[in-house]
Amino acid sequence: TVLPPAHLNLAASLNNLAMMHESKGDYGRALPLYEEALAINRAALPPGHSGIAYILDNIAGLHHRCGEYDRALPLY
Repeated sequence: TVLPPAHLNLAASLNNLAMMHESKGDYGRALPLYEEALAINRAALPPGHSGIAYILDNIAGLHHRCGEYDRALPLY
């Protein structure tokens, strides 16, 4: 079964794939996946939802690990 483009399960899978790339140190592949997951969650969930915050935290952590503290701080 193919999921619709804005399905929350797709966002969760993209987030998990991003986490896997991040754990391998492949930050360049992780960030676009996190951003795609975030876009889906923002379209499907109300503002302030924990699903949005979770991915924002993941993106902030990625920036933190890359030494991009100015990019990480507002996301935290």
